[in-house]
Amino acid sequence: MPIIKNLAQENLTDKDLFSKRTIAVFDFDGTLTKKDSFLDFLIYSFGIYKAIKNFIGCSFTLLAYMLGIVSNHTAKERVFKSFFKGYPYPDFVKLCERYSLYRIDEILCQNAISKVKWHLSEGHTLVLVSASIKEWVYPWAKKMGFKEIITTEPEVKNGYLTGMFSTPNCYGEEKKRRFLEKFKDRSSYILYVYGDSKGDIPLLKIADRAFYRRF
Repeated sequence: MPIIKNLAQENLTDKDLFSKRTIAVFDFDGTLTKKDSFLDFLIYSFGIYKAIKNFIGCSFTLLAYMLGIVSNHTAKERVFKSFFKGYPYPDFVKLCERYSLYRIDEILCQNAISKVKWHLSEGHTLVLVSASIKEWVYPWAKKMGFKEIITTEPEVKNGYLTGMFSTPNCYGEEKKRRFLEKFKDRSSYILYVYGDSKGDIPLLKIADRAFYRRF
């Protein structure tokens, strides 16, 4: 993984620091958490035996992803579909809320949370940009003080999950695209970005202050 060297931060002036608002963007899985929340959520919801069984059923798709034959979006959607196709959406929301409010705190990285609290104390705008599914990230993120939550969103038809996503998986270039869609005038704010994987690099590259696997 290449080291992110962001030259933009060298051009910040004292005038910038006092005249522009500051936005702090955090990735979720592996940055704010110590483990991947997708797998953790599936085990929390269905137990380890069903989780393993469904992953075995998706093994060809997962192998194809590792070999670069199918995309991150396709692989993740295939796994999600194996668990949730036809699942009542109101029940899914309740399940996600329980996970979000009672489980996520147990898998957090405390150094990362200290940095979140520092940004809050400085009056900075907190933005979460994650490939995780909106429903299990949103309640926790709102509780923590994030003003904008940009995530992957599931498709719902007639009150049931289809197993598909209504948005592209929020990963890589899609993270940058959706962030800039919300915060268009890049020159009008100072941007901090925190990430831990190649899926965060496009956002890290446009930051004034980029933090890759560090705080």
